[in-house]
Amino acid sequence: MATTHFTTYIFCFLAFLSIMFALMVVLSKNPVHSVLYLVITFFTIAGQYVLLNAQFLAAVHIIVYAGAIMVLFLFVIMLLNLNKETEPHKSIWLKASASVASGLLLVVLVGSLKEATIQPINAFNPNIGLIENLGTTLFKDFLLPFEVSSILLLAAMVGAVMLGKKSIK
Repeated sequence: MATTHFTTYIFCFLAFLSIMFALMVVLSKNPVHSVLYLVITFFTIAGQYVLLNAQFLAAVHIIVYAGAIMVLFLFVIMLLNLNKETEPHKSIWLKASASVASGLLLVVLVGSLKEATIQPINAFNPNIGLIENLGTTLFKDFLLPFEVSSILLLAAMVGAVMLGKKSIK
C-alpha cells in the first residue's frame, strides 16, 4: 500500500513539472529557452512512462524526442537568428483571433473530456510494457508489416543517397 501512495506522489510531482515546463515553453520570450523547457518536459513525460512500467517507451521517447528532434529544433532556431528587430509585428486583430481560436479549442477539449471516465487497472501485471513482450508481439503477430516497412525505409534511404550524390561526368 505504501508503494502505491509513493508512486501516486511521484506521478503528481511529475505531472506538475510537466505542466509547469509546458507553460514555460509557451510563455518564454526566448526561443532557445522554449526548446530547453520542452526538453525538460519530454524528460518528465518519460518519467511518467517509467511509472507505467514502459521502460522501452521511455527510452525511445528520450532518444527520439529529447535527443534528435530537439537538436534539430535548436539548429533551426539558431540558423534563423530570430531577433525582435527582424520579427514582423503582429496586428491586434491577429492576436485577438488567435486568442479566440485558442479559447474555442479549450472549450472543445473541456467538452470532449467532460464525459470521459478513467478505468482503474484491477490486476497489476509486471510484464506489461517490457521490450520482451513488444518484440514477441512484433515478430509473431506483425512480422509481415514489420518487414515491409523495413524494405520501404531501406528504399527511402537508398533514394536519399542517390538524390544527394554528386553526379560524376
